[in-house]
Amino acid sequence: MPTAASTMTSARLLSLLSLLQVRRDWPAGQLARRLGVSDRTVRRDVDRLRELGYPVRTARGPDGGYRLEAGSELPPLLFDDEQAVALAVALRLAVVTGAGIEEAAARALTTVRQVLPARLRQRVDALELTAAEPAGPGDGDQVDTDVLLALGAALRAHEEVRFDYASPGRPDAGTRPPRRVQPHHLVVRARRWYLVGWAPEPGEWRTYRVDRMTPRVPNGPRFTPRQVPGGDVGAFLTARFRGSTDLEGSTGADAWPCTGDVVLALPVARVAPFAGDGLVEELGPDRTRLRTGSWSWAALAAALARFGAEIEVVGPPALRDAFADLAGRAGRAAALPSADPVS
Repeated sequence: MPTAASTMTSARLLSLLSLLQVRRDWPAGQLARRLGVSDRTVRRDVDRLRELGYPVRTARGPDGGYRLEAGSELPPLLFDDEQAVALAVALRLAVVTGAGIEEAAARALTTVRQVLPARLRQRVDALELTAAEPAGPGDGDQVDTDVLLALGAALRAHEEVRFDYASPGRPDAGTRPPRRVQPHHLVVRARRWYLVGWAPEPGEWRTYRVDRMTPRVPNGPRFTPRQVPGGDVGAFLTARFRGSTDLEGSTGADAWPCTGDVVLALPVARVAPFAGDGLVEELGPDRTRLRTGSWSWAALAAALARFGAEIEVVGPPALRDAFADLAGRAGRAAALPSADPVS
């Protein structure tokens, strides 16, 4: 059983290692002051780090000091509680987001989990993630790890959560009563985190962006889990983005409200990478049929025009009308007199 002295020494080693990682050179006296120990204790702790495999070099000079350099082998890794939880959450996220390292991330997560203290392992195990689709380019929104862990724990325990929600453009966001939802899934979609759950008061499924949630404590009562409509949470969340921009709406099937067929004068290899969830069919060396959709006919026509190729509209007539309207507006824009150049 570890003694208080050994626990203190381990904690100090971890603090010393963290300090050595944040800057290139540390004078010995400054390290001693930061750690609240003597120069001699710092020297002993540096020797212990070297025994563990960390290449700590001694800097010459009147002040003396230390530098952590890159080594030829990976030494044992030391993390404080926050770092360990952050690492486990990042690995769990990598397993589900289609980054191409799923298998390696899963093995690394298993290794990290085995050495976590029980109190941290329970927090990490409570976080169950689903990927609605692989993460695409662009930046996601910053999510507090503690919020993720709190939601994951409530989800695993089948406990209702209460939270404040920062809706854009809602001046009453800070004065509204806390919202209530029975959490069913934490979902990652395009680098954003969403909570999918059943809201008992309106009696419908709701979707919330986690970066806008501030949980209240304590949690609400326990509930009996439901099955998300259709049984596939990824498809369910994707449907919410297709029929409406209101992420809290309760309707919408897994289909675009406006779907059309076109033939593009492009080889299939030029079309497929940008077809999203559309259906692509090769008709010839430079002819590709594409069936895809969008939230409006105007948006669909504009999206198809981005291919920069001749387009044959197969149907429906509403898409052909949208192209006619787009052509008219483009023609009027081209006919407008240009502004005088700035001299």
